[in-house]
Amino acid sequence: MNWMQSRRMRRRLNLVSIYVIICLFAIFFLFPISYMAITSFKTNQEIESLKGIPFLIQRGATLEHYRDLFQKTDFLVYFKNTAQVAILATIISMCISILAAYGLSRLAFFGSGAIATGIFLTYLVPESLLFIPLFKIVGSFSLLNKKWALLLVFPTAIVPFCTWILIGYFSAIPRQLEEAALVDGANYLQMLFRVFLPVALPGLVAATLFAFTLSWASFLYPMALIYTSNEQVLTAGVVSTLIRGDVYHWGGLMAGALMACLPPVIFYVFLMDYYISGLTAGATKG
Repeated sequence: MNWMQSRRMRRRLNLVSIYVIICLFAIFFLFPISYMAITSFKTNQEIESLKGIPFLIQRGATLEHYRDLFQKTDFLVYFKNTAQVAILATIISMCISILAAYGLSRLAFFGSGAIATGIFLTYLVPESLLFIPLFKIVGSFSLLNKKWALLLVFPTAIVPFCTWILIGYFSAIPRQLEEAALVDGANYLQMLFRVFLPVALPGLVAATLFAFTLSWASFLYPMALIYTSNEQVLTAGVVSTLIRGDVYHWGGLMAGALMACLPPVIFYVFLMDYYISGLTAGATKG
């Protein structure tokens, strides 16, 4: 009996420890979002005041920052531009990534492994080193200050990582499925769309979510390539509108950031299971 009681006690202690660690991690990761939300509902006087508790609304909540965001800024223009660019950049990047991953993983040819590694290594090059040469390239195509220029530069960061994820998935698909499709008279494109893509659905979802998030949240390229409000996207547009010199409109910035992060969060909420399974399987297969 004593042995059983001690075992139950250890199990309870382990569960309590696990829940405490999970709660600490949740508080740590949710703190920026919660603080951003609280600040967006504070009045300017309370934000600028050094009195009181920063994590509580003590002088009454207000929707002034959200109202000003929609009525006094080009937030809706930024949102529309961001949605257009993010959706199209995701589609273009995924089409390239799927074909590249399929060719490198299933169509055996000399140097395919080295090419796959080289593609992934390009993802490790930071944007701060690339935006100047990309600025020159975009300028040579007369696309400066046009939102469509982002369709040219976003895939340079998206395609390498998405290709790497999909290579792991495609490589793990049994050869028997491919041979059965060949016996039935399918060509390589038919095998891709009828065999590989349905089997690799979790990997596709993970790669698509990554592509959409990166396109939606990119800051450096829009800031460097676009400089008028009617062509700007959310990340750079909100910052350039609500930061004037050394004056920071913190309430509007927090409201704009909160509204801007909602679409990716909604996608992640509904596709979280696919995203997690896609990342874990893509990291271990191949």
